[in-house]
Amino acid sequence: MTHHAVRQDTARTARWIDVLARQFPDLLAELAPGGGRPGITAGRSRSSGGGSGSAPVRLHVSDALRDITDGVIELEEAVRDRLGLGRAPRAGVPERLRRLARLLDRVADHPDLARHVLDECRRMARRGGRVLGAQEAMVRVDGRCPWCDSVSLRALPAGRVVLCVNPGCRCTAPGCACADDAGHRHSWEESAWARLADDSGADAAAITALVDAAEGRADDAEGVA
Repeated sequence: MTHHAVRQDTARTARWIDVLARQFPDLLAELAPGGGRPGITAGRSRSSGGGSGSAPVRLHVSDALRDITDGVIELEEAVRDRLGLGRAPRAGVPERLRRLARLLDRVADHPDLARHVLDECRRMARRGGRVLGAQEAMVRVDGRCPWCDSVSLRALPAGRVVLCVNPGCRCTAPGCACADDAGHRHSWEESAWARLADDSGADAAAITALVDAAEGRADDAEGVA
């Protein structure tokens, strides 16, 4: 990976960190609508009676908050360990995100680390966005599905995955659930795009460029300038 590409990764990471920092208070507020301070309401809701006037905890929000909180802590610890900085002082998620942002220039000296930090920050921000009501659009990928031969390949930019949306498509790939589950779609992770391109008549570089462009449009839509 070129130095320019790594710098692009860290610039994108900075934008995703900013999205996460703006989402986190909204997620806390979403945890128990109308129930007062989230932590107090959550504690009441776990009790037998729930407390007079308290709103039930929204489990999908609680799960997302736990995932993001744990993910930010683990990510900061991993970055500091790789950079030889020692263990970080305890802090809340917003402060940890600010500290991560300040380390991005040093992270750029480690391309594999830079990509990992980008992937994790993007994943967490996308999950937070889904909980807060953001919808992700699929984008069409050229070529034909290697399994059903239809022009049904679509990419999900956030997950950086390509899938076949043909409801009748079934594959024989070991471990794929589409043969037994009508709701499952065969998919290709980013590491398999070169093989997909060979099998579908598409172009691997074009798939990457398409997903990158769609992700950039998603950034703009979320205010990630």
